[in-house]
Amino acid sequence: MARIVMKFGGTSMAGIERIRHVANLVKREAAAGHQVAVVVSAMAGETDRLIQFCREASSLYDPREYDVVVASGEQVTSGLLAITLQGMGLNARSYMGWQLPIRTSAAHAAALIDGIDVAVLERVFDDQGIAVIPGFQGVADDGSVSTLGRGGSDTSAVALAVAMKADRCDIYTDVDGVYTTDPRIVPRARKLDIVTYEEMLELASVGAKVLQTRSVGLAMRENMPVRVLSSFEEPDESRPAGTRRGTMIVGDDYIQGLKAKGRDMERQLITGIAYDKNEARISLIGLSDAPGTVAAIFAPLAAANINVDMIVQSVAREGEKRDLTFTVPKAALAHSVDALTQAKEEIGFEEILTDSNVVKVSAVGVGMRSNAGIAARMFEALADRGIRILAIATSEIKVSVLIPEEYTELAVRVLHTAYGLDAESDA
Repeated sequence: MARIVMKFGGTSMAGIERIRHVANLVKREAAAGHQVAVVVSAMAGETDRLIQFCREASSLYDPREYDVVVASGEQVTSGLLAITLQGMGLNARSYMGWQLPIRTSAAHAAALIDGIDVAVLERVFDDQGIAVIPGFQGVADDGSVSTLGRGGSDTSAVALAVAMKADRCDIYTDVDGVYTTDPRIVPRARKLDIVTYEEMLELASVGAKVLQTRSVGLAMRENMPVRVLSSFEEPDESRPAGTRRGTMIVGDDYIQGLKAKGRDMERQLITGIAYDKNEARISLIGLSDAPGTVAAIFAPLAAANINVDMIVQSVAREGEKRDLTFTVPKAALAHSVDALTQAKEEIGFEEILTDSNVVKVSAVGVGMRSNAGIAARMFEALADRGIRILAIATSEIKVSVLIPEEYTELAVRVLHTAYGLDAESDA
């Protein structure tokens, strides 16, 4: 018997027929003797609809009331799934975030989970019951409903799994696992059986949409095994419940254990290629070379809660002007320009240039730690196809380049092949 959290996304919950399908997946795990808690998202598109209502009501809406509105989407799906499970003869009941409770900070629309009381869940399991819990929501210290920000249901599920000491957290989506890149761009992309937390964290941060970054970070800190699999894949009745195919996200020690047993010996140096079109480039021209100039640039951006990513500074001889280029989220471009313009006198730049027609393409893999030449291979592959690199950023297991957006698909295909990630042809 295992204790598991099953999380279902918006496409899995989009309508009664799909909710019935989800209920059958839950029933199968429960019938295998497992203790099951289910976390659900709102129906696909519902949260966007509720957010639009808030905007139409007032452009300066109260974040506290915003949370009351948008949290209702998950409340609907949790109740519907509980009703459906009850109709199948299962002992199921929904529990809102405030009923457990899931305690959070008071930062409405961007709350952080402080802790989860699992006493209610323990009583449910003692009665062989199934708890259905709305993701994305909790309760602040003042008793008000709070939400965790877009994509927060993944974080809810992982946090719940940690709190109830689950054996694993299964994230059901509309894809059957994590791929080496977007299969819509590269049809020969391969599904990965195992990905490390670090790799998934990097992939999520640079554009892979399978899991929310916060949820991966939490799973890594708490060493909680996470499995990504499709809710639309029909169960293979010949396989026991809990052994469906998907992608396991685990710690690096798990990978080392496989290698010690002589398995996973052909693991690629690069795990995947990701891309992110949510980038905009800002260039400040004619900057002073004086100490404190860079600090003066990024201080107003930090004050406006704008995240800066890739940074490139030109080299200047003593006394000469220099330029600085960096990227920000595309949605924050206007606010970034406004903040910098207001601080122009203190910063001392001559001109601001912006470009939103750019994309960040990244190669991710733990193999970078012990193998030289990974970045060089990327630069050579792009150069061979005439793709200009606008900026570069690296981490221990990632190399990212900023390129013109028009080359997105070509760059992804070229790099996928260059790193030997293409699946073998069926021919």
